[in-house]
Amino acid sequence: MNKHIVIIGGGASALMLSALLPKNTVTIVESNPKLGAKILISGGGKCNITNARMGAEYFLGDASFVKPVLKRFNEKKLLQWLERQKLEPVLRKDSQYFCRESAKELLDIFEKEAKKQTVLLNERVNKVSKEGDVFIVSTNKRILKTDAVVVASGGLSFPKTGASSIGYDIAESFGHSVIKTAPGLVGFTVQKDQFFFKELSGVSCDVEIRVNGHLCSGALLFAHKGLSGPSVLDASLFWEKGKLEIDFLPGFNWKNIRNSKKLVSSLLPLPKRVTKAFLVQLRIDDKTGMKLTTDELQLLQTLNHYSFAPAGTFGYSKAEVTKGGVNTAEIDADTMMSKKTEGLFFTGEVLDVTGRLGGYNFQWAFATAYTCAAFLKRKKNEN
Repeated sequence: MNKHIVIIGGGASALMLSALLPKNTVTIVESNPKLGAKILISGGGKCNITNARMGAEYFLGDASFVKPVLKRFNEKKLLQWLERQKLEPVLRKDSQYFCRESAKELLDIFEKEAKKQTVLLNERVNKVSKEGDVFIVSTNKRILKTDAVVVASGGLSFPKTGASSIGYDIAESFGHSVIKTAPGLVGFTVQKDQFFFKELSGVSCDVEIRVNGHLCSGALLFAHKGLSGPSVLDASLFWEKGKLEIDFLPGFNWKNIRNSKKLVSSLLPLPKRVTKAFLVQLRIDDKTGMKLTTDELQLLQTLNHYSFAPAGTFGYSKAEVTKGGVNTAEIDADTMMSKKTEGLFFTGEVLDVTGRLGGYNFQWAFATAYTCAAFLKRKKNEN
């Protein structure tokens, strides 16, 4: 088994797997003209590689599946591996590790490693089947026969980078169930009552969002289509439909506002444009705090728990990741191999595991690749 391995995909998980496996044992099949298209645009072009705060609690998915994979190749081991490759990420935003200059630093490492393998670019996988112990990988250019197939094709987000449903199609063709997919780490569109948000496009403020029992904090950005920003992207992981609640004034002390001679637009720690927009919606004049009525003060305090139902999301074209995917109950967490078909593996985003904003999805891509590589090397040595 595993004399040769075909990896479907040329993204983070596929490239890490290729780098960890012995020379001349892998064929990477990538539909794009270049490897790592999504790596280059991630993190604003600087690639948020991982996070100092790591654990299953930062992921949407089965914790019993996520935990052992992360433990096997955690952020410390990843940083050590990168250091051996002469890349030392810098710590930003308290706990997030980024490339020092640009994402190209990371991609350069992977491209160098990929040279020891066979790389097929501009080649699309159409179908995978199995005859006896041999997998048949049909592309738009050739037929590949192999002992093992690793599906590392990612999800549906950023279709401009070549994203497709091929990973899910292959999984289903081998009898796997695919948990319903949806855009993740993405902005929200709004309904008519919140159309005034669009008039605030470009303005941001720090908020706390509560959605389905989860708390997401950080910057909220008013956008032309609705709401975006780190806190909103995080919240999108846990939102399916219905209402969520935003605290636009986290930790604000209302105690002395009634005695103030300042205007409300100056009293509230929000950009004035935001405060004034809410005053219009609440039908409150921009008056001094001491002139506010009890009813008006109560209305203002609803900004601590502003509840509304998004109309939807910005969709896959703006989503950083895909929620849902191949059912992890059908995958062995110790090997990443299908429990239904020997020699068929799934790694990275194609699985039903999605990390929060902050480097978690790259860590997942690398950790699953490490688990898969360790098993494949072990099996190769046994043969």
